[in-house]
Amino acid sequence: MGSPHRYIPNTRADVEAMLEAVGASCIDDLFADIPPEFKLDRPLAMPAALTEAELMPELSRLSSKCANADECASYLGAGIYDHYIPNAVDHLISRSEFYTAYTPYQAEVSQGTLQAIFEYQTMISELAGMEVSNASMYDAGTGTAEAAIMSCASTRRNKVLVSRAVNPRYRQVLQTYAAPRGIDVVEIDFCKRRGITPVSRVPADLAADAACLIVQSPNYFGIVEEMEQLGAAIHAAGGLFVAVVNPISLGILAPPGSYGADIAVGEGQSMGIPMSFGGPLLGFFATTGKLMRKMPGRLVGQTVDSSGRRGFVLTLQAREQHIRRESATSNICSNEALCALASTIYMSLMGPAGLRKVAETCLYRAHYLRDRIESVAGFTIPLSGPFFNEFVVRPSVCADDMNEELLAAGIIGGKPIGCEYPELSGCTLWAVTERRTREQLDTLIRELEVLA
Repeated sequence: MGSPHRYIPNTRADVEAMLEAVGASCIDDLFADIPPEFKLDRPLAMPAALTEAELMPELSRLSSKCANADECASYLGAGIYDHYIPNAVDHLISRSEFYTAYTPYQAEVSQGTLQAIFEYQTMISELAGMEVSNASMYDAGTGTAEAAIMSCASTRRNKVLVSRAVNPRYRQVLQTYAAPRGIDVVEIDFCKRRGITPVSRVPADLAADAACLIVQSPNYFGIVEEMEQLGAAIHAAGGLFVAVVNPISLGILAPPGSYGADIAVGEGQSMGIPMSFGGPLLGFFATTGKLMRKMPGRLVGQTVDSSGRRGFVLTLQAREQHIRRESATSNICSNEALCALASTIYMSLMGPAGLRKVAETCLYRAHYLRDRIESVAGFTIPLSGPFFNEFVVRPSVCADDMNEELLAAGIIGGKPIGCEYPELSGCTLWAVTERRTREQLDTLIRELEVLA
């Protein structure tokens, strides 16, 4: 007789054979070391199991409660964006030779996978204007934290400066990574009027013993930072400059390499990866040739074999799975290969001209919406700095009530940010991508005029 759980393929005979092999008489013996007071002595409070025919309609009913960005006009951003994904992306990543999210361990026998990763690294390096890129991170948050750790290792300093205008989620991950390593994270405040990180907030005495300065541009509020001046300030103090960037913005904004960034990290989700309620994501990480040997994660290189044929190999492997453990540059094992492949295909399809077109469309439509919102009575724009495709709005009505009304009209409104920034209490963060049409923008304005 088979298992009552379809997802566990073991037969009763399989279970009995395994129990006999480990010297247990029943499955409960495997949990004998757990004190009785910590064991649940009743079935879980769950509804009875359904057949597949009964379950599918129930799942459809539950999923219908979720707002769908394909059916609603979404203005959510804050690190995850509703960009158009060409159909070729899903088609190609679904091929059997690619359709695994895990990293190749005996990598050299996976030449196709290595070549795909190599192409990804090449494109990210070109996009960021940096000399080398790794084979990806989990997300921009872990990329930011790894950049800080790498900076400390490179400079032999133990303090990290980070702008408060960096995405709060990234800063949380940074704090989590830094605390057990004894790294002191010092947050630099932003200008409450413009929403940028002024160079004056990075005085020489504060930067003197800092391993790096981390600044996001466009920052969490969507505002473009003065990156060249900020980089010069930390370099003058002997530290490294870490730029956190939106890859779509690089279609029109200067790449990190052009303004002297030592490390560039960012979130690749906007390039061919669905929002999917927050994951999986893709962190990219690029740096200079000087710092390459301290870079975390995987690096694929191109070479030739003894017959002169092109081949791909893993290069500079210094990670825990190769018995480096605490000496490893990183504890990240996976390379998010499937997500990296999706972004590689996206970048290949778009090319420089296509990426620029997407960025320009986002820019123009975001500025159109901002100007229209500012003209609605009761709605103000609290931050005056130049922005890309995201901006902060202060409504005169309750943000949660406003979004509830908008959702009823098929609109997913801006993200309330007062809990993250008390000084911006009541404010919302709005993102506009190329998927938002002029008609949708005008519909939103009409709804806001009613709410005002």
